[in-house]
Amino acid sequence: MKKVGVISLGCPKNLVDTEAMLGQLVDKGYSISADPEDSNILIVNTCGFIEPAKKESIDTILRAAEWKTKDPDKKLIVAGCLVQRYGKDLKQQLPEVDHFVSLNDVERIVEACGTEFDERLNQEPAEYIYDGKVRRILTTPSSYAYLKIAEGCDHTCSFCAIPSMRGKYRSRTISSICTEAQDLARQGVKELVLISQDSTIYGWDLGLKEGLAVLTDQLCKTEGIEWIRVMYCYPTSLRDSFLEVMSRQDKVCSYIDMPLQHASGSMLARMKRGGSSDQYRKMIDRIRTTVPGVGIRTTFILGYPGETEEDFQTLYDFVRDVQFDRVGTFLYSDEEGTAGFDHQPKISQRVKQQRRRELMSLQAGISRKRNRALIGRSMKVLIDGEENGHSTGRLYHQAPEIDGVVKIKSSSAIAGEFVDAMITGAGEYDLTGIVDQT
Repeated sequence: MKKVGVISLGCPKNLVDTEAMLGQLVDKGYSISADPEDSNILIVNTCGFIEPAKKESIDTILRAAEWKTKDPDKKLIVAGCLVQRYGKDLKQQLPEVDHFVSLNDVERIVEACGTEFDERLNQEPAEYIYDGKVRRILTTPSSYAYLKIAEGCDHTCSFCAIPSMRGKYRSRTISSICTEAQDLARQGVKELVLISQDSTIYGWDLGLKEGLAVLTDQLCKTEGIEWIRVMYCYPTSLRDSFLEVMSRQDKVCSYIDMPLQHASGSMLARMKRGGSSDQYRKMIDRIRTTVPGVGIRTTFILGYPGETEEDFQTLYDFVRDVQFDRVGTFLYSDEEGTAGFDHQPKISQRVKQQRRRELMSLQAGISRKRNRALIGRSMKVLIDGEENGHSTGRLYHQAPEIDGVVKIKSSSAIAGEFVDAMITGAGEYDLTGIVDQT
């Protein structure tokens, strides 16, 4: 039996593609190796979002190529966004790679692992969308799973090349998503994490202007699913109908993940995002009024070409005033084929890093304060696993992998269980607690 190892890079959307590839291979008799080096076939599923992600992908491929030189009979396959964007160039520059698999060929991975495979490296935007018909082998803790509700993007943000790789926005049908949700529930999954490039416009291409509200309402009927979390909300398309579902349905986590990218009106215009600091403040007030206790996470890009000290100060003041639960940052990097590539003046790496330090120092204090406000409260925690003899899990406003965890001392709870925990300590990101026996 041939063993397959996988290294999956990038976002959860890419991870779903990885899990779909694993499912096909297992169904054809391959076994999955926990140690990529202890495998006959190694698949690297790449990310091509920004320069650091591309560098990580290339470095990983080169390390895998070294692994292959020790045993020429082993096979190296490279897949994902980097292949979609640069497939022909990669094929010329990396002869050590046996096959390159584009995004459109995710469901041809078994062929790629064989002897004959017709590579399709036309570098056009992808049209494929995972629809749940191919089995996934989940690689996340058993407590949660990512559920891709759409693929591609129709926005034209000047810093982003994703539409050139992932293609136009296309929604899965509600019935397809609900069927997959039921399958995940049968596997013991308790939390569905809905993902796409823009979840707020889910269903618009199907004629469903309130698509996200309708979808989440339907998913709440899935027996066995306790939490439904929506990621990747776009600020200008967030609709009241979804907020109403969030406030009404206990299963829909009171949590908004909404990358704003900036708060300066001039920067948002250059980024082709629209909006302004005042508009965003009003929107966040509306969210908090409609959904009391909601947790809000956002991300910002620092150092976009032309970002002045005044622009940065507008962003800094905005973060200070709004008091987000979580903030992430990216340093701008030029991406070929985007409008931002030609925008001037460029901001030095030193200035970018300094601005990130200032903003994240501010947010660290805000996050710590908001976490400390939870001390003494008994809260529902979904257990993801165990660490050093303690259970680790998350609150409703903590998304997997990015928002910190709750460490519950001396708990024997296992992944997939819910416990009531008394919060006893708080840092910038993580919380500590004990099982509430009352």
